[in-house]
Amino acid sequence: MKSKRLINFFKWFVIIYCGIGIILYYIQDKILLHPKPLDKNHIFNFNQNFTEQNIAFNKEDTINLIKFDAVGEVKKGIVIYYHGNKNNVEHYAPFVPAFTKHGYDVWMPDYPGFGKSTGEISEQKLYSLAYEIRKMAETKFPADSIVIYGKSLGTALAAYTASVKPCRKLILETPYYSIPALFNSYAFMYPSRIMSKYKLPTYEFLQEVKAPITIFHGTGDWVVPYRSGVKLKKLLKSNDQFIKIENGEHNNLSESVIYRNALDSLLEK
Repeated sequence: MKSKRLINFFKWFVIIYCGIGIILYYIQDKILLHPKPLDKNHIFNFNQNFTEQNIAFNKEDTINLIKFDAVGEVKKGIVIYYHGNKNNVEHYAPFVPAFTKHGYDVWMPDYPGFGKSTGEISEQKLYSLAYEIRKMAETKFPADSIVIYGKSLGTALAAYTASVKPCRKLILETPYYSIPALFNSYAFMYPSRIMSKYKLPTYEFLQEVKAPITIFHGTGDWVVPYRSGVKLKKLLKSNDQFIKIENGEHNNLSESVIYRNALDSLLEK
């Protein structure tokens, strides 16, 4: 009797385990990505000077790029800002003045399916987007005037860009080790490396970056756990920085005095 119960229990366990695993596999895009599309005729209303550019990669894929203008007459360079996994550039535009006040233009592209950008998103398309935006920037600014910034999802793209093209600085806010490692933090009982459609191995790219790197991570981050940033800290060069924001969460680091002072210092140099 006991053996029969054990067999039935094991059978149901396997069914439930496999069922949840299959569901997670097919909805992982919805877990990872939260885009907010905009109509092509949508008019942006930012409280700062900007221009809008649509870059056609092919018949299906068009990247919408917002170029925010630096404040003041002296222009230091450009910040290429790869944003997080939700909404579109309208959500991240409030962070732009932290850079433009220091004399930097800010270029912020939306990913496929985000904002006015069109096409189906994929990991390879994200790399291509990041690379092309970086190539465009070098027609306007020398490498030592280009700062690469990544926030959350965009940290892997920023690290990738800095690994293939030289830049002045690489700054990462709440970075993850890789997407499989991130998924493993929530569903450790599943083979995340095999199941993850996206790899985005930030740790691999960081090892190829020659420019100075600064990482910001909050100890209260429940989206990308702080321990994920700590794993990346082990890969940093001797002159790189890992800045811990005590009790900082995933979406509020810009409110921290430590973050603001450190960012100002990085952009003033």
